[in-house]
Amino acid sequence: MRRVSRRINIGGVAVGGGAPVSVQSMTNTDTRDWRSTVDQIKRLEEAGCEIVRVAVPDQEAADSFARIKKSVNIPVIADIHFDFRLAISAIGSGADAIRINPGNIGGPDKVKKVIDSARERQVPVRIGVNSGSVEKDLLKKYGHPGPEAMVESALRHIRFFEDNNFGLLKISLKSSDVVNTISAYRLLADKTDYPLHLGVTEAGTVVSGAIKSALGIGLLLFEGIGDTMRVSLSADPVKEMFVAWSILRDLRLRTRGVELVSCPTCGRTEIGLIPLVEKAEELLLKVKAPLKVAIMGCVVNGPGEAREADVGIAGGRESGILFKKGERVEKVPEKDLLVRLISEIEDMTGEKILV
Repeated sequence: MRRVSRRINIGGVAVGGGAPVSVQSMTNTDTRDWRSTVDQIKRLEEAGCEIVRVAVPDQEAADSFARIKKSVNIPVIADIHFDFRLAISAIGSGADAIRINPGNIGGPDKVKKVIDSARERQVPVRIGVNSGSVEKDLLKKYGHPGPEAMVESALRHIRFFEDNNFGLLKISLKSSDVVNTISAYRLLADKTDYPLHLGVTEAGTVVSGAIKSALGIGLLLFEGIGDTMRVSLSADPVKEMFVAWSILRDLRLRTRGVELVSCPTCGRTEIGLIPLVEKAEELLLKVKAPLKVAIMGCVVNGPGEAREADVGIAGGRESGILFKKGERVEKVPEKDLLVRLISEIEDMTGEKILV
């Protein structure tokens, strides 16, 4: 059962209150270069991003923010640190939400100015607490930036916003430590009903980051905790979409794109399965329709897995059998397997894959 949370709206995307878990990302372009930022946002949207965040490190970036916001379709969040004036500028430029860490924005009086501006325009705020920026008094109290310190920090900020008559909040508690992240969100989930933004910060490269995110985000979602999410990778942010949607799909929370089932190969494999699967995965990233595709290498589990998929290949000696919806379609020479498989998927989805 999902945790009951309040609902807020980030642009046209509902967050919390039983809405589907939404997928976010963050651009890694120079926000001052509004064209390249817009280009990246459009690629992210094509890959499944529903809410995007952009860094606003200075006034030039804040000036660029308005052009970015007007040039894209999905909601845009302004990510602000250190300078409260940038948050107010972004709100005035049409930000769908802002993300701040109240602990580094310049003191309570400056946070209040941000709150006043956000309240006037009814712009939601994400309170983002990171393990690396917990207040000094809490570090002294707990000895380290663990889950208890992060949660107390978050609750302190929440109270300040509530005392200033503002409740359009979502909260994040991020750490690069998976266990601390899970523990912090579990603690906070019992203490407030604000929607929660999930993520494991500074997770690493594509492989290590995907593992950390699948564990941290996935376990929390499985427990019903979390309303929106961002997979953080040291890579092109478009790659975050594949991991994020895989997590949601494998937990049966949402469906989008291809679930690719393939065998690890063994001595019975008689086709070049690994390069076939790698190329297929690359091409199938473009598919938006939910589809299960199996690419199997031998006759032991191949036919069974292929029959269970929407479409699949069961490998044989320098060839493979194409299955569709549980039925054998035809035997295909190894050299033609990928093209034939993709062609079948194009027919099934109506989406163009090969160019």
